[in-house]
Amino acid sequence: MTQAAFFILTALIDEPRHGYGIVREVEELSDGDVRLRVGTLYGVLDRLAADGLIELDREEVQQGRLRRYYALTDDGAAAVSAEAARMAAGARTAAGRLAAHRPADARPQPTARPGRPGLAGGGA
Repeated sequence: MTQAAFFILTALIDEPRHGYGIVREVEELSDGDVRLRVGTLYGVLDRLAADGLIELDREEVQQGRLRRYYALTDDGAAAVSAEAARMAAGARTAAGRLAAHRPADARPQPTARPGRPGLAGGGA
């Protein structure tokens, strides 16, 4: 699962969102590390919908423009859960190896910012 797909699915966990709402939520969830371009967003949304991980929730016209709202499916929630578990296991493995191979006199390295969900494979 790409980083963009992971964060888009994560953004849809709590409520359906339209494209711009997804972009804002992804940026917030990733502490600004993931900034989706419109072309990237809609390409990933199309793929996630084709895979059955999201679905069209509704369409609304606001200020003369059509807004499509997307919702997470049960399969999408399962995919986010599986990817989060995979990333957590990978982080534990890496931390364990680092701890086992760190020289006794080495200073501790800075850790990732607390509260970040980690990054899935692939780019935004």
